[in-house]
Amino acid sequence: MAQSPFSFRIVSALVVLAVVAVVCGSLGRWQLGRAAEREALLANITAGQAQPPLALGANTPVAQMANWRPATATGQWLNRYTILLANRNHEGRPGYWVATPMLIGQDAHLPEPGAKALLVLRGWIPRPLGAGSALPPLEAPPGIHTITGSLRDRVPRMFELSGADNNALTVLSSGTTGPAKPPEVQNLDLADVETVTGLKLVPAVLQQTSAASLEDGTPLIQNWPTPSVDADKNRGYAIQWFAFAAIALGAWLVIAWRTLRAWRRHV
Repeated sequence: MAQSPFSFRIVSALVVLAVVAVVCGSLGRWQLGRAAEREALLANITAGQAQPPLALGANTPVAQMANWRPATATGQWLNRYTILLANRNHEGRPGYWVATPMLIGQDAHLPEPGAKALLVLRGWIPRPLGAGSALPPLEAPPGIHTITGSLRDRVPRMFELSGADNNALTVLSSGTTGPAKPPEVQNLDLADVETVTGLKLVPAVLQQTSAASLEDGTPLIQNWPTPSVDADKNRGYAIQWFAFAAIALGAWLVIAWRTLRAWRRHV
């Protein structure tokens, strides 16, 4: 009696090739979805940057605070609420983003709970390295100032373990002069800042682009990163995955055809 062409090896090869074709096809479709997301993000950035500069005030409508829109703000820095955003590298160097609220409007006095403020990402500073090194004074100059920048709907986030910074901001609510050293967090939510400071924050963040420096004259670097919008790269990956799927499907058809021919001779 002749041996059946449907051996375990043949069946296993057909199953594996089918799985490979389906998985590679799914990955190709996923890459096309990522390309569409990046194209939408690029359109969002372009549309925001094309709008005229917005003069931010305490009563500016939220609908006007488009993501990436250029904006100006006039007010007083609230140095006692300065926060350091850790693990923000610049050109391969570890460092911090310095975030300080600015009281906007006509008031020139220290804010009472509920005052309107804008969280400003002032710039980047390197992390001190080596024994005995320390951060320079981070205070912004006193008085009323006008700054320019680009609006973001939130502070750009980095990956972190859940709850890593839950208690870091509580030092901001301990007194009126602020902590000796600003708290360090990896990610920052506006709601958390409002909770510990009593401020009412504008529902947007300003990435400052006008020149800024620390109290000792150290310049703050404002080379803000932008999201990757290279959709062509994702489309290239999609073509590769579809090619792998086509190769697997082609191999499946060849094996199935040869097995079918052998089965017909067998019967």
